[in-house]
Order: sequence, then C-alpha cells, then structure tokens
Amino acid sequence: MARQIAVLTAPGSLVFFKGGAKRSGWAQLLSDAPLTLKVSGTKLSSSVSCRRKGFGSFGSEGSRSFEVVAMVSNGQAYRLSDTLPDHYIKPSHRDTPPKMKSSSRLFTIGLVASWYSSNIGVLLLNKYLLSNYGFKYPIFLTMCHMTACSLLSYVAIAWMKIVPMQTIRSRVQFFKISALSLVFCVSVVFGNVSLRFLPVSFNQAIGATTPFFTAVFAYLMTLKREAWLTYVTLIPVVTGVIIASGGEPSFHLFGFIFCVAATAARALKSVLQGILLSSEGEKLNSMNLLLYMAPIAVVFLLPATLIMEENVVGITLALARDDFKIIWYLLFNSALAYFVNLTNFLVTKHTSALTLQVLGNAKGAVAVVVSILIFRNPVSVTGMLGYALTVFGVILYSEAKKRSK
Repeated sequence: MARQIAVLTAPGSLVFFKGGAKRSGWAQLLSDAPLTLKVSGTKLSSSVSCRRKGFGSFGSEGSRSFEVVAMVSNGQAYRLSDTLPDHYIKPSHRDTPPKMKSSSRLFTIGLVASWYSSNIGVLLLNKYLLSNYGFKYPIFLTMCHMTACSLLSYVAIAWMKIVPMQTIRSRVQFFKISALSLVFCVSVVFGNVSLRFLPVSFNQAIGATTPFFTAVFAYLMTLKREAWLTYVTLIPVVTGVIIASGGEPSFHLFGFIFCVAATAARALKSVLQGILLSSEGEKLNSMNLLLYMAPIAVVFLLPATLIMEENVVGITLALARDDFKIIWYLLFNSALAYFVNLTNFLVTKHTSALTLQVLGNAKGAVAVVVSILIFRNPVSVTGMLGYALTVFGVILYSEAKKRSK
C-alpha cells in the first residue's frame, strides 16, 4: 500500500508526496515558496515553484524506506511528517474511488452554480435598487457591501478556518494594501453609479474590455511588452464596445464614462496588486486580501457617504418605515457581495485555469441574457453584435496570452 506524507512548510504552503514499494511517486505543490526536494541525501528536483498548483514526480533511487526533506528558498530545512490534519490531504485521482469522483464533480458543479448565482444576483440586485427601486445612493450601498465583507471575511477565516490567516508584516505592506483598497473602492462605486444610468447588458459589454486596460496599465507602469499578436487581439475587444455603444438604445454618456472608469480602475487594481505585493513575504491569497481591504474601504467610504450622500441613513430608515423590504434587500445584497468573493476563490481553487477562463467568459453572457429577460430593456442587433465581438476578442486575447507564455 502506498505511503503518503505531507508537510506544511511555511504559512500558506502545502506539499504532498506519495510513494511506495517502487520507490517513486508524485508531488503536489500548493505554495508560493520555491522548494528543493531531497530523498536520502539525493537531490530529486530543484527550485520547484508554483503559483497555485503543480505536480512533479520523484524516486528514492534505492532503499524502500526513505526520509524526505524540503529545502525552502530561505535555506531552512523542514523534515516532512504525516501529522497534518486530514482535511489537508488530497489523494491523487488514480486512488480516488468512483463515488468520490462523482461527489467531487457534483461539488465543483455546485460551486460554479453558486459563483454564477452570486455574481449575477448582486449585479441584478444592484441595478434594481439603484435604478428601478429608486435607492439612489451608490456610495452607501458600496459601504454596506464592504462592511459585510469585513465581518464575513473574519468569520470565515478566524472562526471557520476556510483558509489559514495571513498577517500584515510591516507598515509598508499595510500602506500598499490601503492603496489597493482605495482603487478597489473607486472601481466598485463607479460601477454602481453606472448601473443607475445603463442597462446591465451594456454595462457587461464595457466591463469585458478589462484586458485592454490591463495591457495598457501593465505597459505604462512596468514597461512589460506582450507579443504583437496579443495586442492585435485587443482590436476586436475595443471595436466591439464602439459598435455596441453606437447601437445601444439606452446609451447614457454620464453612465458610460463612469462604467469605463470603473473598468479601468478594476484593471489598475490587478496590475498594482502584482507590483505592490510581488515579494514572497507580502503575497496574500484573495480571501486574506479581502479581509484587510474591506475594513480599510469602509474607512474611505464613510466620510465620502456622509459628505456626498447627506442624511442617507435617515432617508433609508424613512424608506424602511414605508417599505421594510428595503432593509432585507440591503442585507441580502451585502451578503451576496461577500459570497461573490468567496465563491470566486473556491472556484479558482477547485478548477483549472482553462476552465476558469471559459466560465468567466460565459458568465458575462449569461448575465446579459438574464438581465434582458428580467428588466426587459430594449436591445438592438447592432448592440448585441458589438458585445459578441468584444467577447470573441477577449477569448482570442486569453488564448494569445496563454501561447506567449
């Protein structure tokens, strides 16, 4: 029977090894820390480094019983042990019984369905509150979202232990996270403002241009150049939005400007995150990053709400006296905003990069169809063709990026 041993080599790092009588096996790495693996003093592989998940093989070159040592990049050696809690152990697919495979597949499908439901749900509910219901306070709504994310993130990490808690290690790291939080606030607030004036379908078409802004900011801030084919694929991305804008029956210039600004801010955050939190000691997974960004965002949004949306709390309470459903709408919407982040993290963890890419592209199209069915906003053939061209360009861009690597 094969032997399995595991070790937690560093905060957030997890390595699995499996070997048996044939003195060979596989290793699965979930780590940001480069590792050097040794068995019985014989070097097996060097600088094994993976951003999220990776597999590798090893052999003991001799004795059946062997000791495995992991050398982390800082030079400190860790002896592997088999004392890790059971919920960290992930057996290989070859050893997984059919029933477990089936339940795992159902679990993944459930995660994807939850991801789609929470994403599309919060988008549609934002649109309903800000446009149809008449709750015209996007900054306060965003502050409700961030408050819920702060509380629920702490519950999920500190109490439920969904992921290990990572700590902020320096004042510099705190200021970097604060800068990311500010950009994050701008992107969410501007996106909510745009929903007051634009239909969800057009909002999603503009949002699909995120890769264009990401490429622009990456070049301007890091001088990172992509392959020429990657830039060519951005042409249909931008052209599609121009066509969709010309054919959009509900076009609103103010809403369009805010939606473009929100999309650009979202791209800027992703580029800044890669620059500011690039060192091994400063990297945080998305759940821990949200845990720290959300309360900082509340600090930014509170004075903005008090100044720009005066007496919004009193107005909300007055609305609640006439229709108490507004309180339930806000509570449910805020909880959904957190579950968008939670399900995105879990889907990323349990699916491949290719699957995530396909699901992400399809999600926008599903949101467009659902919003049109619910809100009955007028659409034109030109607008839909423009959106289809943008999505096609995003798919080409993702494929070009993958090939360039």
